[in-house]
Amino acid sequence: MKLLCLDVPQPNATMEQYGSHMLDEVRHAWDLYKTGFIRDIYFRQDRPGVAITAEAESVEAARAVLMSFPLATANLIGWDIIPLGPMANWELLFPKA
Repeated sequence: MKLLCLDVPQPNATMEQYGSHMLDEVRHAWDLYKTGFIRDIYFRQDRPGVAITAEAESVEAARAVLMSFPLATANLIGWDIIPLGPMANWELLFPKA
């Protein structure tokens, strides 16, 4: 299953609190990239944070992996996880023959 995963800063989290976790955070992301869980990762342009496309068996399985990030284990972020599927209605765009 393909998923769009958006980090969600906890209400009281500050950028200063993030600092001591960032090297471990990046290493953890790299490890998850090498396993195939992370397929793409981007910096968000609307605010600090990341958008990840991931592959997992379910939303619950993805949440378990995402909550292992150092910022999540430090209770500084959570995750919005959006399951994605194929665009199945392409033929609606074409005129009937």
